[in-house]
Amino acid sequence: QVQLVESGGGLVQAGGTLRLSCAASGTIFSINAMGWYRQAPGKQRELVATITTGGSTNYADSVKGRFTISRDNAKNTVYLQMNSLKPEDTAVYYCNAHLPHTGSLSEDYWGQGTQVTVSS
Repeated sequence: QVQLVESGGGLVQAGGTLRLSCAASGTIFSINAMGWYRQAPGKQRELVATITTGGSTNYADSVKGRFTISRDNAKNTVYLQMNSLKPEDTAVYYCNAHLPHTGSLSEDYWGQGTQVTVSS
């Protein structure tokens, strides 16, 4: 079992900055990758950024150059630095932990979400 707790969301004007944090606890030794997803009103949940235990990162095209995902293994925490925020970034942001197993088996855990609102 993995528990994820997000923090750092809030209200910010366009062009502003926020940093999201996600603290993991439980069987964290099994986590292969962590990431951030977001869901805007009326839209499907979409990937924002991921980072593996080896440090490899992946970003959605819409946030490349503006967002940076990072991790602190000592603190079991992943971060999302969000710069140059746009109104279209407004969404609930969810932390994800991916635990692969033998074959095609895997587990995914999700945080409760943190609201990010960007005003124009």
